[in-house]
Amino acid sequence: MSQARANIAGARSIVVKIGSSAVTEMSDGIDLARLDALADALEARMRAGSDVIVVSSGAVGAGIAPLGLKKRPRDLATKQAAASVGQLLLAHAWGTSFARYDRVVGQVLLTADDISNRSHTANAQRTLDRLRALHAVAVVNENDTVATNEIRFGDNDRLAALVAHLVHADALVLLSDVAGLYTGDPRKPGPDGQPARLIEEVDGPEDLDGVIAGTGGALGTGGMASKLAAARLAADSGVPVLLAAASDAAAALGDASVGTVFKARPTRLSARRFWVRHAAETHGSLTLDDGAIAAVTARRRSLLPAGIVALSGDFSDGDVVELLDKSGAVRARGVTSYDADDVATMIGHSTSELPQDLQRAVVHADDLVPLA
Repeated sequence: MSQARANIAGARSIVVKIGSSAVTEMSDGIDLARLDALADALEARMRAGSDVIVVSSGAVGAGIAPLGLKKRPRDLATKQAAASVGQLLLAHAWGTSFARYDRVVGQVLLTADDISNRSHTANAQRTLDRLRALHAVAVVNENDTVATNEIRFGDNDRLAALVAHLVHADALVLLSDVAGLYTGDPRKPGPDGQPARLIEEVDGPEDLDGVIAGTGGALGTGGMASKLAAARLAADSGVPVLLAAASDAAAALGDASVGTVFKARPTRLSARRFWVRHAAETHGSLTLDDGAIAAVTARRRSLLPAGIVALSGDFSDGDVVELLDKSGAVRARGVTSYDADDVATMIGHSTSELPQDLQRAVVHADDLVPLA
């Protein structure tokens, strides 16, 4: 067994994300038998000594059948209506299933704004930590009833990765309808006529060369592309990830011998640097010359006004902005020390040419996170 799998198998604190297809059916809503099987595997992990937080998709899927809908809705209002029905049913189903083990379930609904806003994040973290301390099972979902297209996580895979960092989890397990990460669609032969190959371990980006990731299925919004992005996000923050089939939940939550494991970076990002890199909403961008790009990405230097060639957006002191190279590619993110109007007067000037109150770095090195 690799060290990454051993770390997941022995993790004391774990976040488990369960996909829509694992707990719902288009025609019947929630599949109680499959949900009970998942609860059995989760309970076994908790009895083995781990704290477990569940991120459960399926609210919209659970609401489709009761509302008489024939397929997953596309418009926002109907999605929110389905979620309002489904969230109640899904929370009740989890509560009933865990009640077999005398476990209490607490529902935690989050929006992207709750994670991008640092005070909201602290509140969510306290709630989740307290539920764990009281030996309740926290079941987290995106609050689809109020989230708009502009402030959505996009899928619960990303939400799970953010929650894993938020609660300082030791591992993240993503359970869905696929057995792991494959080199292509496992249901179809590849261009060479050979079946897709399961990738058992991802140590770094080079292991993903040639991998083709698809989008979500009929009941969900994720798909392999979102799972891959979430796994890389969590691994980048220092949390190892296991991607496996929900039908293999017992093994995934036991010895972690199934699926694909993503090795975590050796050291975790600090809470602030993680927030800047992955969670914060950006309010504008600064385009840098080649020298400034090299300084902030390779040498981890502060951004000075002389290296800025253009700006976009109406940002304020303390907002997170994207740092772009001249081709428009995002190379870093950081917290600006000035309003957009002030930066506009500073572009291209050396620090010595500016008034005393404008001689700080535009983005200090401590508040700057390269993306490469």
